[in-house]
Amino acid sequence: MDIEAPGEAKELPKIHRLDESVVNRIAAGEVIQRPVSAVKELVENSLDASSTSISVVVKDGGLKLIQVSDDGHGIRHEDLPILCERHTTSKLSKYEDLQSIKSMGFRGEALASMTYVGHVTVTTITKGQLHGYRVSYRDGMMEHEPKACAAVKGTQIMVENLFYNMIARRKTLQNSADDYTKIVDLLSRFAIHYIDVSFSCRKHGAARADVHSVATSSRLDAIRSVYGLSVARNLIKIEASDNDPSSSVFEMDGFISNSNYVVKKTTMVLFINDRLVECTALKRALEIVYSATLPKASKPFIYMSIILPPEHVDVNVHPTKREVSLLNQEVIIEKIQSVVESMLRNSNESRTFQEQTVESSPSVPSITNNESHLNPSPSGSKSQKVPVHKMVRTDSSDPAGRLHAYLYKKPQNHLEMNSSLTAVRSSVRQRRNLRETADLTSIQELINDIDSKCHSGLLDIVRQCTYVGMADDVFALLQHNTHLYLANVVNLSKELMYQQVLRRFAHFNAIQLSESAPLQELLMLALKEEELDLECNENDDLKMKIAEMNTQLLKQKAEMLEEYFCIFIDSDGNLSRLPILLDQYTPDMDRVPEFLLCLGNDW
Repeated sequence: MDIEAPGEAKELPKIHRLDESVVNRIAAGEVIQRPVSAVKELVENSLDASSTSISVVVKDGGLKLIQVSDDGHGIRHEDLPILCERHTTSKLSKYEDLQSIKSMGFRGEALASMTYVGHVTVTTITKGQLHGYRVSYRDGMMEHEPKACAAVKGTQIMVENLFYNMIARRKTLQNSADDYTKIVDLLSRFAIHYIDVSFSCRKHGAARADVHSVATSSRLDAIRSVYGLSVARNLIKIEASDNDPSSSVFEMDGFISNSNYVVKKTTMVLFINDRLVECTALKRALEIVYSATLPKASKPFIYMSIILPPEHVDVNVHPTKREVSLLNQEVIIEKIQSVVESMLRNSNESRTFQEQTVESSPSVPSITNNESHLNPSPSGSKSQKVPVHKMVRTDSSDPAGRLHAYLYKKPQNHLEMNSSLTAVRSSVRQRRNLRETADLTSIQELINDIDSKCHSGLLDIVRQCTYVGMADDVFALLQHNTHLYLANVVNLSKELMYQQVLRRFAHFNAIQLSESAPLQELLMLALKEEELDLECNENDDLKMKIAEMNTQLLKQKAEMLEEYFCIFIDSDGNLSRLPILLDQYTPDMDRVPEFLLCLGNDW
């Protein structure tokens, strides 16, 4: 064992220059942090190349394969040798250009970084060329001379075996489903901003794309296509601007969710000067506004596009360009927050709770939760609606309909979408049969099985409970004696309807439509709303064929449907009667097309 002599200084470690390959690999790990980082860089390159169609294919969450294809202007043959070298770019020539940069890429690091942590192959063709070129890259350099090949207009970049030489990073990214979800989310965000570009994203080998958007002129249509109808129908258009050079200069437009939109996670899509970025301060400010409007634990959907003078934006503040710095950021956020607060306040005057009732007459007066006056009584005495907060809570002995005073009846003009569907919704009357039980042995056995498994204690709780309110969109609070219960309303409703079908089998009460509705038109409505495969979504003739086949099938089964389920379909393929599963409850007539489509498929 060596013992240092007193006063003898230990030799200090020497500073030495890192090998160039080590430096490049460290830098690559900062720029390309996970597969979605690579996809973002490649998609932004495609957008900078004026592409109108961008396709992404992913395998194993992007670790085995990321393939991005576009129809942009391509890459010149003479530029291929330096394409993947660090700090080579066509978008910036001097530092001052950063003050007015409009493209998304500018540092020339993304492709280079990918070659240090993966195997990159580029196939490209420019306008006027007879053939394209394909070349592979490793550590920023070409592995071989570009080879002539057949190619379609634009560029295709493949990144294979991402992080093959970074074992620790690769081990932390084993959840391919999570990484693929992030990639789908990324493409969804690009799709609702660049509405003049078609986007698609799918797993390698999958026939159906998980993101498929077509170029459109309507941003709301793009949001509906990507995020669904449930999001699009609850959005409010919002605009704000300021042109005061002494404080802030900006223009903002977008869509924000109203107070009827309830989810558990905030979705904020923010583009600043057409660049997808994050702004924690703005997100936090808007969540504060929504916290005073939405139920607890509910979060909003926000899409915003902010345009500022390029010299007011510093885009070079983060390795992944995920964040930017704005001039007068606090002032801009404060003004946007004020506009959002005002819009929400105006939209929050009435919260909608839809009541499903049989519309016996179009002249039935509606009741809203922000109006306290009612029609005068015949005697001339004034009656005033009791404020909701002063109403006594219901209990298990209250008659049916006691809660109706709290509900808002949807005006009839909101229901008009299609003549056939309107006929189903607006002109129904109940046709009652005497309550009987089917004498079929199989049905009786199912009922007996349910009765034998019934829990008497739970049955008493459900029968004698007091409804307190909804905890969220799935669970309800029920009080029984001194206990408070959390009940899954979705599961309870499914079980209730299932048991009602069994107990009323072949003896249903009926909803009689005053005007028959054509099956084929209703089925076409359902097919337009269904998430079908790519081929079917773009082929109206195929949808029509499916609707015709289902119509013929239901006509063939019409006699059985009428006898057992009280669903009457005439020889011309018109629907005129539907079953009632629960007395004093009429199902949502908007769902009739979907119900018929399922009915035609499940045989």
